[in-house]
Amino acid sequence: MSIAALILAAGQGQRMGLGYNKMFLELLDKPLLAHTLKVWQPLDEVEQLVVVTGAKEVNRVKELVDRYRFSRVTHVVAGGNTRQESVYQGLLSLVEHQPDIVLIHDGARPFVNRQLIKDLINAVRQYGAAILAVPVKDTIKVAEEGQIKSTLDRSRLWAAQTPQGFRFPLIIKAHQEAIRMNRTGTDDAALVEALGHLVYIVHGSVGNIKVTTPDDIRLALAMLKRGESV
Repeated sequence: MSIAALILAAGQGQRMGLGYNKMFLELLDKPLLAHTLKVWQPLDEVEQLVVVTGAKEVNRVKELVDRYRFSRVTHVVAGGNTRQESVYQGLLSLVEHQPDIVLIHDGARPFVNRQLIKDLINAVRQYGAAILAVPVKDTIKVAEEGQIKSTLDRSRLWAAQTPQGFRFPLIIKAHQEAIRMNRTGTDDAALVEALGHLVYIVHGSVGNIKVTTPDDIRLALAMLKRGESV
């Protein structure tokens, strides 16, 4: 089965206060995006590797790809104004050479590893839709106006990660239906769920962090210095 991966790289780093795309944040003298693509470069299973970035940053990402010799990157495409729109633009870039499976990954998650990706691929082959996720450790409260209204059953709660994987016809249908219904999902799995299709969980790793806040930067630097992977 042919497999493609979309690497989402249009994050503007607002929660970090950077004022520029956090994909170009230097971590140990290498941009965050380069650390992420380094994980995907050796994966023979992935035939098409597409980076989706801001329209004004396509050339800069292409230069990064050339500089670090990420030969598996087949396309760098412009995304949209939201994550959901960017994923859809990435999917459209795959229509001509349509893969059987597409994996969708946040460029700000540089610590995923090959085994997790392979486990996800196997689950998608079996079920058609699957995501990486980890059990929630904290007690989760539902609150309104500063008052607790209920406590959720932690044993049933999972924190979603990426990559998320889907059969290509399923995920593009989910996005097209979301456009038709003016529906927004917090992740791609939510759009597939809205079609009534079951999405399965593959146990991820707490080390598969998303670099979003200044605290995440410090943690990522510590992990990189230790040569850590998840």
